[in-house]
Amino acid sequence: MFNIYTLPLILIGCVLQDHAYPADELMPLTCRGRVRGLEPSRGDVDDPLFLGMLWRVLKDVRLDNDVVVSVFETNIRVLGGLLGGHSMAVMLKDAGHYMQWYQDELLHMAKDLGLRLLPAFNTSSGLPYPRVNLKHGVRGPESRTGTETDTCTACAGTIILEFAALSRFTGDPVFEVHARRALNFLWEKRQRNSNLVGTTINIHSGEWVRRDSGVGAGIDSYYEYLLKAYILLGDDLFLQRFNIHYASIMKYISQPPLLLDVHIHKPLLPARTWMDSLLAFFPGLQVLKGDIRPAIETHEMLYQVTKKHNFLPEAFTTDFRVHWAQHPLRPEFAESTYFLYKATKDPYYLEVGRTVLDNLNRFARVPCGFAAMKDVRTGSHEDRMDSFFLAEMFKYLFLLFAEEDDLPFNVEDYIFTTEAHLLPLSLSTTPLKSHEELDDSNFDWTCPNTRLLFPDPAFPRNLRDPIRSAVDKSCPRPAIHREPGMGRPPLRAQDFMANNPDHLELLRRMGVSLIHLKDGRVQLVQHATQAVSAVAAEDGMRFMQEMMELSSQQQKEQLPPRAVQIISHPFFGRVVLTAGPAQFGIDLSKSITGVRGFVTVAEPYSGCAELSNAAFVQGRIALLQRGQCMFAEKARHIMKAGAIGGIVIDDNEGSSSDTAPLFQMAGDGRNTDDVTLPLLFLFYKEGNILLEALKEYREVEVLLSDKNMGPYFSSLETRFDSVTISKWPVFQGSVVTPNSGPNSSGA
Repeated sequence: MFNIYTLPLILIGCVLQDHAYPADELMPLTCRGRVRGLEPSRGDVDDPLFLGMLWRVLKDVRLDNDVVVSVFETNIRVLGGLLGGHSMAVMLKDAGHYMQWYQDELLHMAKDLGLRLLPAFNTSSGLPYPRVNLKHGVRGPESRTGTETDTCTACAGTIILEFAALSRFTGDPVFEVHARRALNFLWEKRQRNSNLVGTTINIHSGEWVRRDSGVGAGIDSYYEYLLKAYILLGDDLFLQRFNIHYASIMKYISQPPLLLDVHIHKPLLPARTWMDSLLAFFPGLQVLKGDIRPAIETHEMLYQVTKKHNFLPEAFTTDFRVHWAQHPLRPEFAESTYFLYKATKDPYYLEVGRTVLDNLNRFARVPCGFAAMKDVRTGSHEDRMDSFFLAEMFKYLFLLFAEEDDLPFNVEDYIFTTEAHLLPLSLSTTPLKSHEELDDSNFDWTCPNTRLLFPDPAFPRNLRDPIRSAVDKSCPRPAIHREPGMGRPPLRAQDFMANNPDHLELLRRMGVSLIHLKDGRVQLVQHATQAVSAVAAEDGMRFMQEMMELSSQQQKEQLPPRAVQIISHPFFGRVVLTAGPAQFGIDLSKSITGVRGFVTVAEPYSGCAELSNAAFVQGRIALLQRGQCMFAEKARHIMKAGAIGGIVIDDNEGSSSDTAPLFQMAGDGRNTDDVTLPLLFLFYKEGNILLEALKEYREVEVLLSDKNMGPYFSSLETRFDSVTISKWPVFQGSVVTPNSGPNSSGA
């Protein structure tokens, strides 16, 4: 009945019984139970620690405890465990072999717990408070909770499976109604342009507190429960919403094999340069969706990272180095491995599962169980074995290797909750109908047959091979016929120039594409599978990481805004345009007087070649258009022509300092000590004011200065005639007087 992979689960059950009961978790290094209040708190992880082992729960556990618990953790671990236990008990009883004594005791306890969680949903939005007191509810004098304002998206959006199951098991709709209300509110608060959700939301106002978006920590199970709610309950509305979200995930977040966080309002901008291990569930969800190819790619990346570090680090960089070194025995990678094997029957995933199990036995096993890894690099342990390790890790590993006769039921008749508890699909026979219109176009590519997608049995291997070589830096690098530089060293980030055709061709060979954004910037995206070879893909990974580190370093070197002050007739210093600084050249904040001069337009206007009007530029401040070459290159060309300064004007029509954040010009990765003049940046609207002034008055003198300098010419000329003022309505709202304060221009 049981294979060799069942034995560790049986042994751990015995150890829990002997050393941990009645505590909910085992401390495997000290061989004792983790008792709430007697051990150092671990925050939300400890919040559900009041429930004893399930098989003795009916005898010993009481729920009317004066404890504050996490609504999210208690729902998925405790309520889900009770409902899953009830499902299994009913299944065994109906089969006529076991548990004939069972009279829905676990379900009664589940309803008691559900009622104790309901006060958390007493908000104007319907989003639950993150914590509730099981005895006193929320916001009462004895509750010690209810002052919280924020919750994570996953915390509020991972309720529907357990609450809907509880409603349909008991016939009381109140639980499902509250779970649907929370999901409806999250859907309404999605960012309408990107169709993404943030990580943290205010439960009262619905404002996003953290606007970064991904598929990992803080959001993960929200997406999971949308799709699984459709599978469990049969309500098409959930599938419609999931498909809309999924299209945006694949458009903005998925960069196979990577999954990178972005900003919900600017989804083309990456929010961080590392990934967290919780996203390892996503390939499994893609299998349920029916999108197998990216599932294979991301899973293979995760597997190679696992092999490189023995475990999946809690967070790792885009070049697969350790970012956070802990590994609390998370099960998400084993979960995705199981689902991919179920979908493809590829024995490769049995090898993956064996690697996971071997690493657990080699590195995490201790006399009283399995200990979490404190640092995957050193192999040090924490005295911790979370409940999800048993609920999920061993369950998925057992199911991965189980033969059909190892199971007394058909797994296909159940859906796994996020904590791997089983709920029967028969619950969908009594659905609550949705009255909203359904867009059939959102069902495209849902659950296709994998044999139609992959008629060639070698196709999955062809997807995996480039990723394997890219991650495993110990692979030999062939010296002959090297890609992409054909024998030359690969392109480095500090050498890259966006206008260099040779560099663009090298990017293409490395699988890196260059996207021109509407605001004039460029974005680099890599698809390892599009590289000309595995070595080229590896070079591309390294290039992308270098570029991220270079960008991060430049962002850390933030400089305050600068000013372009028009000081000639008829302005006399009363017009100030907010300007962005450069990370090279003269630092105007260290100049007492700034740099003063007449402006002239460079020829060529781009400043990307030697100036043809150098004689006219000499001794003046050159006006340049953004684009076609690096800012430092423009500075060198106008300096060679004898200019005393430069102003770069944005070529993105309509941009303004009123609506855009301060733009800071970066160098080209080389030493820029040779640039000895100031270079400032004006958005299109402000630059156009300067160009119009030059067009009308021909001789326009400006002062390039620190933003904090006062009126420059107030003592020399204070007279404005009414005719002159009426000609410049464009100044309203775009130009301020220095007396208005250093930040009043919207910089």
